[in-house]
Amino acid sequence: MLMTAPHPSIGEWYRHTGGDSFEVVAFDDDDGTIEIQYFDGTVEEMDTEDWESQWADRALEAAEPPEDWSGSVDVESTEDTAAGSDISGDETGGLRASSLDGIDLFE
Repeated sequence: MLMTAPHPSIGEWYRHTGGDSFEVVAFDDDDGTIEIQYFDGTVEEMDTEDWESQWADRALEAAEPPEDWSGSVDVESTEDTAAGSDISGDETGGLRASSLDGIDLFE
């Protein structure tokens, strides 16, 4: 029985049978390429022919996303650090993109 490969969906997790899980992070239908990222952050490209043949060979399977999503993104755990707070009481831990102080929108 021939197994039909699912369409690779960005944000969905899959696994090499008995191996590492990965997330589809990009799909280019025009080029026929699928960009995948493993939990450790490694990024690879796979073409749709390989995707389909690996599904047919049962070398790929759908997978649940990992509980600890921080593996592929470079973030530090906030559990070990004390969170700071600003005047409004918002706990940001000092992680701000930029300050808009001094900007007068009605000038």
